[in-house]
Amino acid sequence: MPSEVAASSKARSPLPSVDALLREPAIRGLVERFGHTAVVGCLRENLEQARAALRRDGEAHFALERFVAACVAAMDRAAERSLRPMFNLTGTVLHTNLGRAVLAEEAVAAATEAMRGPVNLEFDVAAGKRGERDEHVAGLICRLTGAEAATVVNNNAAATVLSLRALAAGREAVVSRGQLIEIGGGFRIPDVVAQAGVPLVEVGTTNRTRPADFRNAIEDATAAILQVHPSNYRVVGFTAAASTAQLAEIARKADLPLIFDVGSGLLDAERGFPGEEPSVHQALADGADLVTFSGDKLLGGPQAGCIVGRADLIAKLRAHPLARAVRIDKLQTAALEATLALYATGAHGDVPVHRMIHESLDAVAQRAHTLAEAIGGDLEHAHVVHCASVVGGGSVPGQALDSWGVRIQVPDPNAFAGRLRNGSPSVFCRTDDDHVLLDARTITDDQVRHVARAVLYAIEGDDLDDED
Repeated sequence: MPSEVAASSKARSPLPSVDALLREPAIRGLVERFGHTAVVGCLRENLEQARAALRRDGEAHFALERFVAACVAAMDRAAERSLRPMFNLTGTVLHTNLGRAVLAEEAVAAATEAMRGPVNLEFDVAAGKRGERDEHVAGLICRLTGAEAATVVNNNAAATVLSLRALAAGREAVVSRGQLIEIGGGFRIPDVVAQAGVPLVEVGTTNRTRPADFRNAIEDATAAILQVHPSNYRVVGFTAAASTAQLAEIARKADLPLIFDVGSGLLDAERGFPGEEPSVHQALADGADLVTFSGDKLLGGPQAGCIVGRADLIAKLRAHPLARAVRIDKLQTAALEATLALYATGAHGDVPVHRMIHESLDAVAQRAHTLAEAIGGDLEHAHVVHCASVVGGGSVPGQALDSWGVRIQVPDPNAFAGRLRNGSPSVFCRTDDDHVLLDARTITDDQVRHVARAVLYAIEGDDLDDED
């Protein structure tokens, strides 16, 4: 028996109406899954495309089954989550494009619990009155860094802007020209700081800045000295830089605050990270008045901008109107508190960032061998190779971590990597001239079988392409 759409289309237009389509069983199924409004919008969009095809091709043929299939495919695509999990096999521990730090299970559990119901985010339970949301983490941060006081905002860029806005708005801050870095997304420190309403006075040169350059630049309009750790690059060779202790002495004599953006969030040097990352603890010990750092880099917590230092300056930041615009929410607070608690109890080895960076080379090699075997080894041209990982995320620039991975020789590495990215599960890897590389440092043992399954699916797709 011909469908209602087919019958009506013969009598009138080659294209059915939306109402007629909605009476089709397959379309009714879409309405049950996605709702009337969404399906009607999809039908109208696809009908408009069909009309355009008729005008272009001059044909009056309409295939109902093909049309319905197109609508189903479109609705399925629209229902897919844009933000989805990925397995990181790039060897970059803190991959900004993949969300930086992987949280500890304790942090995930704390954030999940905070999502399920009300929490005392801004309520002092003991006193029975309104409280400060960053008080949940301020004590832990002070204990771990030796700071007098602490506050937390949404990210480190916000921390720097708030610090300058609250302490130097309408006046100037002195900074070394060699520290005017560009961070991710093309954002540059001068442009970010400009939002604080604080003009920067650049001193020194790209490769050499001396303490005298800062002393000579201080004038009546100067309100702060800004130090920025160049966390995503290194300048080597004929170089010179004023130390934090030297800048602190200059700032103290001029009665100015020294604000140090250390960036990566290394709490203290005893954690044993590679490279020459400045620690928050050492920056304060050297005399910095305020130190800002990220929560989702070497600290291994959620996105956050932590600010530590003198209690009187922290009080000014907390009281500034901008503080409300850049405050953290309950999920960030819960995850950050749980992460800091691991440090406070000596369990920072449970933070995934620490595990990935410090894991023994033998353990990484064993994981790579397990992955290669699960993929098929020589049969699938999957071989275990020595490679190099990096910390990433604007941390420890120029320092490589010895690692092991699986190299798979394929005809078109970019196309193969694309299948891995778009598969389920989704895998992000590195590519070279004739192969893809899966670095085993940035996954766990439990993830190996899932990665192997994704790779085998991609290999099957490669084989089908060869047959075509």
